[in-house]
Amino acid sequence: MKTVGAFEAKTHLAELLQEVSEGETVLITRRGIPLAKLVTANQPEKRDLKAVIHNLREIRKGGRLKGTTLRELIDEGRRY
Repeated sequence: MKTVGAFEAKTHLAELLQEVSEGETVLITRRGIPLAKLVTANQPEKRDLKAVIHNLREIRKGGRLKGTTLRELIDEGRRY
């Protein structure tokens, strides 16, 4: 990761953007304190909605509270 000061980043922005487009990550600092990070703007991958729903349903299958009633949970929350 390349580190540059804020003034240098402002002065050489075009060059830094070129480096970022080639895969470099640039950390911008002011007086040694990190302010911002320049990274490539990748398109987020699209997720299959049906697969996500299926995974959530699978997770919910295992989430049972055996031996605990809803009233006990409500009372437990009111204890404090």
